[in-house]
Amino acid sequence: MNTARYVVAVVLLVSVPPSVLLWFVIHPFVGFWRRFGPGWTYAILSVPVIAMMAGLYLARDTLLGADLGTSIPLLALAAACFSAGAVIARKRRRHLTQKILTGIPELRREASNRGTLLTEGIYGKVRHPRYIEFFCWVASYACFANYLGLYVLLVLTFPTLYLIVLLEERELRDRFGKEYTEYCRRVPRFVPRRPTRD
Repeated sequence: MNTARYVVAVVLLVSVPPSVLLWFVIHPFVGFWRRFGPGWTYAILSVPVIAMMAGLYLARDTLLGADLGTSIPLLALAAACFSAGAVIARKRRRHLTQKILTGIPELRREASNRGTLLTEGIYGKVRHPRYIEFFCWVASYACFANYLGLYVLLVLTFPTLYLIVLLEERELRDRFGKEYTEYCRRVPRFVPRRPTRD
């Protein structure tokens, strides 16, 4: 169990910061990266991402901090977070595929249309299910691994994702205008509203 916790801890530590930072490098500058297309964009950015992952790996023991041991209540919480993330992922995938999620259509050189605003399914209940899903996965793995440094990572993940949401909403408001403003009025960011009874 200790080995499994350590492996999960290292994978989480090495993968989450580059994944989040990659969004900040690509999304705000998509017009620049579109000139290269998706293949070259990811090839170019793979160099700093791999370097960052290597640096995190080399500093893993310092960054992970204290091993807090195996905790049955935290394993139960990890299972609950994992289940929540899996349910959200299944519902989100019906509308937002991995290809769209990684920005492939947006990075294509010929990309010129504004796309379609997702408002159906889970997107009719919350505006940002993929970020809720991502946070659930991070929380799940952090609770399973139970290293102090991962809780710091979890705490830092929330404001970082919130900043991404604000930037993404600004871009969507520019792209879809009144349609997006109306969507924001109807659908909350993260917490679904309780259905009202007639």
